[in-house]
Amino acid sequence: MKRRQFITLLGGTAATWPLATRAQQPDRMRRIGVFMHFASGDAEGQARIGAFLQGLQEFGWAIGSNVQIDYRWSAGDPERGRRHAAELLALAPDVILATGGATLGPLHQATRTVPIVFMLIPDPVGAGFVENLARPGGNLTGFAVFEYGFGTKYVELLKEIAPRVTRVAVLRDSATTSGTGQFAAIQAVAPSFGLEVIPLNVRDGGEIERAVTSFARSSNGGLIVTGSGLAAVNRELIVALAARYKLPAVYYQRFFVTDGGLISYGPNTIDPYRRAASYVDRILKGEKPADLPVQEPTKVVLAINLKTAKALDLEIPPTLLARADEVIE
Repeated sequence: MKRRQFITLLGGTAATWPLATRAQQPDRMRRIGVFMHFASGDAEGQARIGAFLQGLQEFGWAIGSNVQIDYRWSAGDPERGRRHAAELLALAPDVILATGGATLGPLHQATRTVPIVFMLIPDPVGAGFVENLARPGGNLTGFAVFEYGFGTKYVELLKEIAPRVTRVAVLRDSATTSGTGQFAAIQAVAPSFGLEVIPLNVRDGGEIERAVTSFARSSNGGLIVTGSGLAAVNRELIVALAARYKLPAVYYQRFFVTDGGLISYGPNTIDPYRRAASYVDRILKGEKPADLPVQEPTKVVLAINLKTAKALDLEIPPTLLARADEVIE
């Protein structure tokens, strides 16, 4: 079975996956809140939930037996995100699993006591979520997603795969601090590669379409998509725009490439959710988020879509293909 088919199959059952009871029953039912920035039917979001539930099973947590899980999906809508954050906190969860800054931000503003395990947050120290990685302090800990230095790699890959590009649009969510950090890293190295950098500061799908369309009116352009919940939720639109205007594009995570994007460089997005179950388990058993170190990515994946490269009339250098962890044909 192909990995994409497996993810879809896994995702379709994630929200109701029965877990076997293997641990001693607690005195009371425990409650976990799960807050995702995807839409509820998003295959990537469901696959991440599936990995988390699989991890919980390994620690003996069984839905309906010793644990209850409440889900909220913001679908990239900031107002919905604030509302869902309040709803989850009103349910008095023992711990919340939160994906991305768009979900963590409202939660962090609303509570300093409810334990939160965050997922795939860039620079959690710089964003003010934790004091430091080794000892987070407060009520938050979790898993970081990448360093701003990845921006250098995005530029290198773009020029390697499309050497004729002289202008690069950097798509970033203007509402997140991480967008600024990623753009600064890209801007610092772009001149040495002969690239003019144009920031596309966007807040929703409509702005993404207008900004990319306007940029594409001039020739020799390329696109770098920086990490954000907004980009993840609108990935089909972004990939479609890059194809429509024949823009070679570098993305920050693999699921863009499986959806038809050209090339991506970023950490595995599924495995951290399985590992996050260990932190949730430890918190439910009495440990404090302040004492659990923030974990950083353990593996970075380079993925290339050869079908997309062909549609863009790009010939992938053999040296780049040799370095790729995954090649989609």
